[in-house]
Amino acid sequence: MADVQTSDRTRPPRQRLRPPRRLVRLLAAATAGAALIATAGLAISGASAQTEDPAAAQAWDLVWSDEFNGSAGQQPSTANWQYDLGHAYPGGPANWGTGEIAAHTNNPANVSMDGGGNLAITALRDSAGQWTSARLESVRADFKPPSGGSLRIEGRLQLPQVTGEAALGYWPAFWALGSPFRGNYWNWPGIGELDFMENVNGLDWTFGTLHCGVAPGGPCNEYSGLAGQTYCGGSCHNGFHTYSFEWDESGSSGQLRWYVDGTHFHTIDEASLPADTWAQMTDHAGYFLMLNLAIGGAFPDAIAGSTTPTAATVPGHSMLVDYVRVYTGGGSGEPTEEPTEEPTTGGPGGQRDAYASIEATSFNASSSGLASGSGAIGPLGNGEWARFDDVNFGSTAPLDFVARVASGAAGGVSGLVEVRIDSATASPVGTFAVANTGGWTSWRDVPGNVSAVTGVHDVYLTFTSGQPQDFVSVDQFLFRH
Repeated sequence: MADVQTSDRTRPPRQRLRPPRRLVRLLAAATAGAALIATAGLAISGASAQTEDPAAAQAWDLVWSDEFNGSAGQQPSTANWQYDLGHAYPGGPANWGTGEIAAHTNNPANVSMDGGGNLAITALRDSAGQWTSARLESVRADFKPPSGGSLRIEGRLQLPQVTGEAALGYWPAFWALGSPFRGNYWNWPGIGELDFMENVNGLDWTFGTLHCGVAPGGPCNEYSGLAGQTYCGGSCHNGFHTYSFEWDESGSSGQLRWYVDGTHFHTIDEASLPADTWAQMTDHAGYFLMLNLAIGGAFPDAIAGSTTPTAATVPGHSMLVDYVRVYTGGGSGEPTEEPTEEPTTGGPGGQRDAYASIEATSFNASSSGLASGSGAIGPLGNGEWARFDDVNFGSTAPLDFVARVASGAAGGVSGLVEVRIDSATASPVGTFAVANTGGWTSWRDVPGNVSAVTGVHDVYLTFTSGQPQDFVSVDQFLFRH
């Protein structure tokens, strides 16, 4: 590993670790938000370092990770990560709602492994002055604590090693968004944004921030959020640092904590927020992780006091990511008890071919009350599921899956269609988000990444949402090699 400290890389998975992350997401009103941040500055709370660790005795179990140990030029696993491309989500606010100016790509020049155990996200500028960079989201969007337990998200990163005028506009970040954001893009900040590490303009410090509630204003002082600041024991800009975040639901009320290199520097208690605000950002399926290197935008502009980047900004610098790891501790270890299966209309005898269309109405069992319409099942809402027995994947794992879905859900209502293997409460092997497609009979084929699975299994389609309303109907689905 490049500049890897042996002690950091040899910790057993159950040991404690620590650190911070991101500030300005203006997803609901990009232009107005940029102006507000530029004039209002940052809402900083708990900015001074705290040495006491509230979870010092917690044992952690590693539940997900990416170590980025590929060869030079190899790109990150599509089983773990998906790319955001261009300047916006389809139908979402321009420039990702932040005012940043670089186009995000999946070009290896912008995002690939460096061969030394790190993922490199690199900002480039072409001869016409156009900037490119990269932005990744974890495929999984269900990271949250087990019932009565805690979640820990950690990354070891090196900020772009550039300072002064040459760094103006650089905006590296490690963060997470609530799962209902996928397929909606206009429900920020209510669904929650957890910023573990955020830095701008090559300065020595980073921020850890919570965005929540409503914007502008609200309990999280949007568009700025509730932030803590750290100097990483002197400077966050001197090589690799470990940024960690803990979401603790083991006590009588929840708590969020930020750490850098083992030092606890920022805390937000559930009791400090309105009950409905906390519930809106925690009662959905969970969060997906994000890694990106933005160029320009409201935050670096506000700190610089002028538009960034400038002619003096030097391209070619990278944010390096040694690893990203997710741990859980305590609690039940399971989100809910598996539902009681009440057989409904059974499917055909024998095995099903995973790579041929499977009619949704041919399920073998389902949650009680699941509706089977003409040629489709639905409308479906949070907590519903259908089981399809004896699906044969053969000896070659699928690359993805595709489901034909329709939705007439109201604005702001969305959810996840998930594939689970052999249990309705197993971790999803595949997922995609869906919102209104134009009506309950407006069908659309939507692909989703899927992790490796071979052999014969029972396949569960499960439906998860942060809202109580129905959000999808399913006609058929299949897997693809």
